[in-house]
Amino acid sequence: MNLPSILPRFAARELTQALTDTPVVLVHGPRQSGKTTLTRLVGGPLGYTYLTFDDPAVLSVAKDDPSGFIADLPEKVILDEVQKAPALFSSIKLSVDRNRKPGRFLLTGSANVLLVPHLSDSLAGRMEILRLHPLSQCELSGFESHFLDRLFQADFKLHTTQRLGLELAERIVAGGFPPALARGSASRRSAWYRDYLATLVERDVRDLSRISSLDALPRLLALAASQTARLLNVTTLAAPFGMARQTIRDYLTLLERVFLIDELPSWPTNQMSRLIKTPKLHMGDTGLACALLDQDAAGLWQDRAARGQHLETFVFQELRRQADWGAKATRFFHYRDKDQVEVDIVAERGAAEVAGIEVKASGTVTATDFRGLRRLKEASGSRFKAGIVLYDGETCLGFGDRLFAVPIRTLWEKH
Repeated sequence: MNLPSILPRFAARELTQALTDTPVVLVHGPRQSGKTTLTRLVGGPLGYTYLTFDDPAVLSVAKDDPSGFIADLPEKVILDEVQKAPALFSSIKLSVDRNRKPGRFLLTGSANVLLVPHLSDSLAGRMEILRLHPLSQCELSGFESHFLDRLFQADFKLHTTQRLGLELAERIVAGGFPPALARGSASRRSAWYRDYLATLVERDVRDLSRISSLDALPRLLALAASQTARLLNVTTLAAPFGMARQTIRDYLTLLERVFLIDELPSWPTNQMSRLIKTPKLHMGDTGLACALLDQDAAGLWQDRAARGQHLETFVFQELRRQADWGAKATRFFHYRDKDQVEVDIVAERGAAEVAGIEVKASGTVTATDFRGLRRLKEASGSRFKAGIVLYDGETCLGFGDRLFAVPIRTLWEKH
C-alpha cells in the first residue's frame, strides 16, 4: 500500500483546540499509532520543544530529580512516552498550580493513564486526554466522514455502490498502524506486526508490570484474537495456561492498558434483568489480530466465521476512531438479552439518543437480520434514533421505520 508521507489525522483539530484552554494535554494510544508525529506536527509551529523518555539520558534526569527537571523546562514542551516517568505527574501538578497558562505541557503516552488512577487523579481538572488510534479508514481515504451524525439523524437515502468483496478482507488484515501500512506486501506487514508485539512486551509491558510469565502474553493475545467480537470468557482464556482466573484477568487488564484489547460493555438500561451483562472482547486493531492468527486476506475471505468476527471488530474500531474526533461524545455498548437476541454495537449520545449497528459479512440482507435492532428499538422507546445492518452489499435500503441496510463502505466514503 503506497501511503503519502503525511496522512490527515483528524484528531489534530481537537488537539489544537485543547492547547488553547488546558494547561496539560495528553495524547495517548498504542505505540506506533502516530502520537509523536501528530504532536510534533501540531506543536512544532507553535514553538514546542520536544523531549522523549525513550532517550535514556532524559529519562535518567527526570527520574532522579522530577521537580528540578520540570522547573528547568522551556515554556512549552512535548514530553514523549511520559508513562516511563510516572513521578513527573506530581511535579507537573505543582507547576500547573503555580501557573495555569494553557498549553504548557503536551504529553504522549503508550499506556492508558485512565487505568492508572494515581496518575490520572493527580492531574484531575488540569489535563485533557485525547485518544489517538491507529489510522481509520476515513484517514486512509482522506475523507472526514460524519457517519455517526448520519446514524443518529437516520440520514440514509437510497443509493447504490460497489461491493468491496476481497478488498474488505484486505482492509481488515492490513489494519491501521502507519508503519505496517507503509510496507509493500501483506507478508511484510504481518512481519511488522509480529515484531511490534515482541518489542511491546519487552519494553512497555515489562515496565508497567513485573509479571512472572511475560512469555504467556503473546499466547494469551493470540487466543484473545481468536475470540474477538465474542463475549469475554476468562475461564476459556485461562484454560490453556494452567493459571488462576484472576491472574488471566490481571493480564487482560495489562493488555488493555497498552491498547491491545478493548472490552465493550453491555448496554445499561432499566431492563438489566433481561440482559446479559458480560462485556464483549475486541482486539484493538484487526491487522495485529490477523497477524497473530497467521490469517491472510484470501484465507479470511474463505473462512466465513472468522471473517464475521474480524469484520465486527473492524467496524467497531472504525466507529470508535471516528467518535474520538467527532463534535458530540458517543459511547458504545453491545446488546444481548436472555433470549440470545443481540445487537453487535449500540451507540449512545447523552441520555436521549440511542442507535444500533448490526454487522453482517455477506452481500445480502433480509428482514430477519433486523430482529435484534427491533428488540433494541422496543427497549429504547423514544430514545431510539436508527438501526442499521452494515453489510457488504451494493444498495442502501429502508427496512421499516428508521431501519436501514447500509453498505459497509458508507462508513468511510462520501455518499
